[in-house]
Amino acid sequence: MRSSEVANAAGVNLQTVRYYERRGLLAEPQRTLGGHRTYPPETVTVLRVIKAAQRLGFTLDEVGELLEVTTFRSHRPDAGLHARAVVKLAEIDEKLTELMTVRDTLRAAIEAGCDNLLECAESSCCPLPFTKQADGNS
Repeated sequence: MRSSEVANAAGVNLQTVRYYERRGLLAEPQRTLGGHRTYPPETVTVLRVIKAAQRLGFTLDEVGELLEVTTFRSHRPDAGLHARAVVKLAEIDEKLTELMTVRDTLRAAIEAGCDNLLECAESSCCPLPFTKQADGNS
């Protein structure tokens, strides 16, 4: 398959295919006599896997490691999708907790009628998390 065919079939743009190739996420394709890249059909699946993993929060580096484990059939218990998904889920849960705290603080600021950051910084009733320095230094 040519680059554009692979990109269309996977639902990505041509630059994405080339970028993933440069990053080593895709095997270097064969070339026609005219210099056009040709990819095996399974490249479409690899592209779809990369995009799905990104939607689940994995970075391209992490995706590369997962693909490498899959390619080389590593039997390390900490290297596969299951172990990585457990770690990623913990990271997501931590981020959700942080985001809920931010959401609750913003709601409290709205309810308190906060409108001016400088005035709020000096007010004892402002719910925003301003830290006050005892020595007056910033």
